[in-house]
Amino acid sequence: QVELVDSGGGLVQPGGSLRLSCAASGSVIPMNTMGWYRQTPGNQRELVATMTNGGTTNYAHFVKGRFTISRDTAKNTVALQMNSLKPDDTAIYFCNLLYPWSARNFWGQGTQVTVSS
Repeated sequence: QVELVDSGGGLVQPGGSLRLSCAASGSVIPMNTMGWYRQTPGNQRELVATMTNGGTTNYAHFVKGRFTISRDTAKNTVALQMNSLKPDDTAIYFCNLLYPWSARNFWGQGTQVTVSS
């Protein structure tokens, strides 16, 4: 079993920055993709950014140039640096770990990000 603990959310003004962090523990198989998704009330969870264990990244179009994903494969951690935040970025952000060959997913508990003046 794998457990993900994500953190780093909070309240920030438009144009500000936040850094989200996530650590995976348990029986983590190295060949995985880690990343971040977000969800707002009444909407489906959507991809924000992911990174494979080989370093290949995938970003949602609405965060390109503003958010940067990074990970430490040896420590099973992933981070999301969010800059130039907008009110539309307000959401609960969830850390995710995926085993691509089986489509098995694990999720963090979520961390609230609120962008407001």
